[in-house]
Amino acid sequence: MIHVPKTFCYGEDHLTASIALALARGRTQGILKEATRKKVAANRRIVEKIVSAGDAVYGINTGFGPLCTTKISKEETKILQTNILKSHSVGVGAPIASEIAKLMMILKVHSLAKAHSGIALSTLDRILWHIENNAIPVVPAQGSVGASGDLAPLSHLFLPLIGLGKVTYKETNLSTQELFNKTGLGPLELGPKEGLALINGTQFIAAHAVKVVESMHACLSQADIIGAMMLEGLQGSIKPFYNELHALRPFKGNVHVASRIKSLLKGSEIMEDHVDCERVQDPYSLRCMPQVHGASRNAWLHLKELLEIELNSVTDNPVIINEELTISGGSFHGQPLAMALDYAALASSEIGNISDRRIYLALEGNSPGVPKLLMQDTGINSGYMILQYTTAALASENKGLCFPSSADSIPTSLGQEDHVSMGSIGGRKALQILGNVEKILAIELLTAAQAFEYRKPLRSGLLLDEIHKEIRSKVPFAEKDRVFSDDIEIGIHMIRNQNLIQVIDRVMEGTSLSLKTPHSDEFEVY
Repeated sequence: MIHVPKTFCYGEDHLTASIALALARGRTQGILKEATRKKVAANRRIVEKIVSAGDAVYGINTGFGPLCTTKISKEETKILQTNILKSHSVGVGAPIASEIAKLMMILKVHSLAKAHSGIALSTLDRILWHIENNAIPVVPAQGSVGASGDLAPLSHLFLPLIGLGKVTYKETNLSTQELFNKTGLGPLELGPKEGLALINGTQFIAAHAVKVVESMHACLSQADIIGAMMLEGLQGSIKPFYNELHALRPFKGNVHVASRIKSLLKGSEIMEDHVDCERVQDPYSLRCMPQVHGASRNAWLHLKELLEIELNSVTDNPVIINEELTISGGSFHGQPLAMALDYAALASSEIGNISDRRIYLALEGNSPGVPKLLMQDTGINSGYMILQYTTAALASENKGLCFPSSADSIPTSLGQEDHVSMGSIGGRKALQILGNVEKILAIELLTAAQAFEYRKPLRSGLLLDEIHKEIRSKVPFAEKDRVFSDDIEIGIHMIRNQNLIQVIDRVMEGTSLSLKTPHSDEFEVY
């Protein structure tokens, strides 16, 4: 269980993926402290002084990108900031999920509240109004190259501030003008630097990364549980999960996964029943779960750690350090997260890949007591054979999606932006891969439960017995063929709702059982 604070102070407190999600889901309230407001106002005054002085400072009184040497008059600076939102709103494709758009606003507020972006308090307050009232801008998914900020999606995100674009409000899509008619609001007039502060930054990439961290964590945790159940069903050995083995190669992820699976098997009659069997070793998909699941855990940890830095950073441009120093740099470049997201995508795909191998293994009929295709009466029944076709298709699709987006760069902005991260594409692909992994794990859940059934009357330990009961409360044992897509949909729902994790948590609350490992604090909290 992740505990989050009741309130979060934008610009001051430390933001994590779990807190960002709690803010988006209304479990935590975001506030701007008076001290933060004063810092933001003071930083805004520096921008106004720069405009009054007339010295050329990029993005404040110059054009953008290749127009960085074009001086803009004091009178035209406000028009410039409005025009940049209009001209950069070039996104295409289906809208991103409203929760991701809301996360983008939350992450942007936290960054702007660091008081190095020159934003006006009135603009910050309007964004907060959108967050608090769930008036979420409609943002097309495609169009960002992930450098010079996520320009196109952030432009769409903030069009409603100037009276343009669309929002989702009270479960209805409205034009911003319709929103204004309902709420009595009106368009803001953006001042110097504000438009650029709003659309420069990595919030599209980072918001996707927040969702990747959450979804990947759930898949990894449930893959361990399902893998342990499959190990029971196929009567695999517990020895590859001994601490003594992993102490000799102590990668954090390996140690964590091995310890979890060993704890899940504690008290199992099934394991005791074949402790002296003649089988020397299991196939890799069973025996190497600590190494494979563990490597993916390490990738998750790497992404989580980098994301936390990004969530608490200032990523727009130029950055206003103080009255004497304004720097036009490259903090908007998405490469730090882009590469980590590609790594996480590969790591997620591998969880689906090894899960598919365990499903195939379960169908072979090579484990004593478990029939071929997981059904006694085959011939007229195909059993669980075709379910593995689906996991093979999903695993193959994921492999095709694993080409790293960050390996590509196409110059933009007439060559001024000559290396870009493509992290926005990596973030979207990582979530697509995880959606497929959820489906693969759902099918392994069904096949593992079917194999597990053939071990009766022997019982597993308390944790896996309760997991099996939870599955059987929703999906009955299959004695003959039926429309398995209905079962699969139930399984997918269980994975997405993290039912297995909830069962484990509930059981452990009333017992002395624990899945804590030497690295739980790192791997179980995000």
